[in-house]
Amino acid sequence: MNHKVAFSFADGKTSFFEVKPNELLLDAALRNGVNIPLDCREGVCGTCQGRCESGQYTQDYVDDEALSEQDLAQRKMLSCQTRVQSDASFYFDFDSSLCNAGATQLLQAVITGVEQVSATTAILHLDACSHSQQLDFLPGQYARLHVPGTSEWRSYSFANRPNPNNQLQFLIRLLPDGVMSNFIREHCRPGEVLEFEAPLGSFYLRQVSKPLVLVAGGTGLSAFLGMLDTIAEKGGCGHPIQLFYGVTQDNDLCETQRLADYRERIANFDYHLVVSKPSEHWKGKTGWIPDHFDRQSFEANPFDIYLCGPPPMVEAIKAWFSDQKIERFQMYYEKFIESNSKH
Repeated sequence: MNHKVAFSFADGKTSFFEVKPNELLLDAALRNGVNIPLDCREGVCGTCQGRCESGQYTQDYVDDEALSEQDLAQRKMLSCQTRVQSDASFYFDFDSSLCNAGATQLLQAVITGVEQVSATTAILHLDACSHSQQLDFLPGQYARLHVPGTSEWRSYSFANRPNPNNQLQFLIRLLPDGVMSNFIREHCRPGEVLEFEAPLGSFYLRQVSKPLVLVAGGTGLSAFLGMLDTIAEKGGCGHPIQLFYGVTQDNDLCETQRLADYRERIANFDYHLVVSKPSEHWKGKTGWIPDHFDRQSFEANPFDIYLCGPPPMVEAIKAWFSDQKIERFQMYYEKFIESNSKH
C-alpha cells in the first residue's frame, strides 16, 4: 500500500508525493523530483536530516554522530534511512528552492455559494472538482485567492479538511471596505470562476502526542476548523483538546453549532467562547482569553498549543505564558492582519 507524504520547508512551501511500500523516503523524494540534499546515503553524515511532524516511520540505521538520542526523541530523521509506515508529514529547515520542490499550484474553482455565518463573517464555498486529483494540503494551511475583477489576492486558511471531491471552504471576515469583503457583498455569484494558489504556510497540525490547546482570534478559527475536521474524521486523537475562541462582540461568533458537533464527534474535546466587549444579552465568558486559562492544568502536564489570530492576540498569549513561567509546552502560531494577508 502506498502512503502519501508531505514535505514542508522553511519558506512555507509544501510538496506532496506517494511513497511505495518499503521504499526509502529519500528514493521516493528523488523519484518525484524533490532533490533533498544528500551526501553519504548511509545514515552517517546527517545532510538529509528532517523532522517527522506527523505519521509513523522507522529508520534502518542512524549513526549517533548524525542524530543524538535527544534528536531521535524529537522525531528528527534521516531521509536516506527512513521508511514510512503511514501517511506522514516531514519538515526540513531550508527553503524549497534548495531542492527544486514546493511549487504551489495555480488552480481554478467555481463559487458555489456564500454563507453569512455572523454579523461580520462569511464562509465562501468553492468547488474545485475540475482538478483531476484531490487537492492536497495540511490541516491549518492556507490558499491565496484572486479577487475577481481586480488585480488583488488575499490569503485565507482552509476551513475544512482535504476531500476527494475538492469542496473547499474559507472563513472570511467582512471588513467595512475590504477588497474581498466588497466582492463578497456586492459581486459574488454562484457559478463564477475564481483562481487560487495552494497550498501555503507552515502552520499546520503536527503529530498529536500530548494534550492540545487551540487558541483562535476571530477568523483565526478557520485554520482550526480544518484541523478539527481531520481529527473528527478519526473520532479523536487520543488526547484532550481544548479550543479557546475569542471575538470582540458576541455577534462576531460563528460556527458555534459546528463546534458543538465536534464535541459529539471528538472524544475529550471541549471549547470556550470568550467575548471581550459583550452585549447585555451575552451570558458566557467575557474578557480576554488568558483570563480563562487553567494555570494549574498547564503546569501539571506537557501540552502543545496552537495560536491563530491577529498579531496583538498572539503576542498577548505568548507574553502570558512567559509571565507565568510555564515551560513544558510547544507553541505553534500564525498571525494575520485584517486584510487576511498572512505574516
